Amino acid sequence: MEEQNQTGAVCFHFHPFSTDPTVASLIFVAFLLLYLGSLIGNVTIGLIVWRDHSLHSPMYFFLFALAMLEIGYSTSIAPLTLAGILSMGRMLISLPGCGAQMFFFILLGGSDCVLLAAMAYDRYVAICHPLHYNLIMSWKLCGQMTLGSLGLGFLLALPLTVLICRLPFCGHNEIYHFFCDMPAVMRLACADTHMHEAVLYAISVAAVAIPFLLVCLSYGCIATTIARMDSAQGKRRAFSTCSSHLTVVLLQYGCCTLIYLRPSSSYSPEEGRAVSVVYTFFSPVLNPLIYSIRNQEVTQAVRRLMARMCWFREPETLLLRRNIPSIRSRDRS
Repeated sequence: MEEQNQTGAVCFHFHPFSTDPTVASLIFVAFLLLYLGSLIGNVTIGLIVWRDHSLHSPMYFFLFALAMLEIGYSTSIAPLTLAGILSMGRMLISLPGCGAQMFFFILLGGSDCVLLAAMAYDRYVAICHPLHYNLIMSWKLCGQMTLGSLGLGFLLALPLTVLICRLPFCGHNEIYHFFCDMPAVMRLACADTHMHEAVLYAISVAAVAIPFLLVCLSYGCIATTIARMDSAQGKRRAFSTCSSHLTVVLLQYGCCTLIYLRPSSSYSPEEGRAVSVVYTFFSPVLNPLIYSIRNQEVTQAVRRLMARMCWFREPETLLLRRNIPSIRSRDRS
């Protein structure tokens, strides 16, 4: 069996959501709409931040980077999930293919969590040290923090993926999940996985628990600073700049904690699959909505973009109106 692992002969298939074709079709349509919504929403956020010069600041640079990560994160999960739903669980995925999905899932998901901590630090500097904000949050530091989150995600993804792919798999290779999630795949190994579970837990602490503690520390300092403000308008404005980010943080870290920071003995495949739907399909759709609806600057940038598009159409309309009298005069003659 180890020889089959090395030659890539081991294949998996996903447990179907339903064996009823009608129900499976409805689930496919729902997941497809969520995936397309996440792509459209995050691409829109990225284009708005890139095109609107008023949003060229560290805060929106991180938002742009987060949108790009969300696009890759969704794309690493959704297409294979949709294909598995259509095949009603009959589609096979090889061990290297499963390992590749795991690698990109950990890489992009871990980078996402670390980047959220960097965004919290940016808000801390903006609110607690506003006079030194431009000096501290330089473009060089923003680039280093973004690249650092990707580098950390790579360092977390590579060893765990290699360890899991070297496990021997035998017998029943049905993954009770809709993608190659690490706990679900390790449950199929016919070998002791205590070391792998320990590595997964350590990686989860590095990617989820430590960034979350940094976020809590940043927002603790922010809350103290806001409480000391005398102006009610200043408090409202400071809170509005943090509320959207805090909502995304609670959604992302909360779901990851339920799956990866709990004892393996209490892991439930059904619960794991249900929670995974939230952070793989719903969260990438909700993030652009949260940032656009609760952020006045993004909303105003969208309005300026729409007005600019209407302005490009306006000369054609004016030209047509100017030509109408001449057309009528020719018709009369």
